Amino acid sequence: MSERWLKLTVAYDGTAYAGWQIQPSHPTVQATLMEAWRAITGEQVTLTASGRTDAGVHALGQIVGLRTASKLECARLVQALNAKLPEDVVVTGVESAPNGFHATHDALTKWYRYQIHNSRVRPLMDRRYRWHLPQTLDVRAMQAAADLMVGRHDFACFETTGSERSSTVRTLTRVGVGQGGAAGEKIDFDVEGDGFLYNMVRGITGTLVEVGRGAREPQWVAEVLASRDRRNAGPNAPAHGLVLVEVRYA
Repeated sequence: MSERWLKLTVAYDGTAYAGWQIQPSHPTVQATLMEAWRAITGEQVTLTASGRTDAGVHALGQIVGLRTASKLECARLVQALNAKLPEDVVVTGVESAPNGFHATHDALTKWYRYQIHNSRVRPLMDRRYRWHLPQTLDVRAMQAAADLMVGRHDFACFETTGSERSSTVRTLTRVGVGQGGAAGEKIDFDVEGDGFLYNMVRGITGTLVEVGRGAREPQWVAEVLASRDRRNAGPNAPAHGLVLVEVRYA
């Protein structure tokens, strides 16, 4: 029986899940998607994802690769999957992929966004998706610190223990700080690069917040990078403010 490779784009609210990767006793996005696929096609497929988002982390553009013998058209698969999936997981697209497509290894860049609600009043509608910080943050200072992270560096200082990597060197093409909302209360950190270490974006966020609240000067970030020591950086920001926005391929 002939098989084909597909690329799925998946969005999800990670609040109720113990991350992407399947676990024996906790709900995960991978297991949820596999169950929906099996219900439609009868297949037990292997799913590869562009990144293993942690518990509570969200996605707008998670990319999932698989090989299937199903002949269902891509548009029909989108409809069928969404009819089976819970309301907090949505397949936004299905398309053909090259033979041997691997969502992790074939990715060129990933774009993450960390979202903050910077106001004395805590958010209501965004409470699941933004980290509430009541102390006013200095956006210009944070951007000055963020600029020091752009380029190819050893980012060991932002890696949390728990994942074995052959190298901690990565290239970041963008670390931007944006501000919006009626009173400037919405602050977003956009981080894009060729790869990320375990909890790296959350560590970067916690470090930029230290600068934003005036505890550190922007130049401190250069010292943190040079140290290659996680103990010298800021704390990890909470998981619920992090979103995987987009993954780019050739």
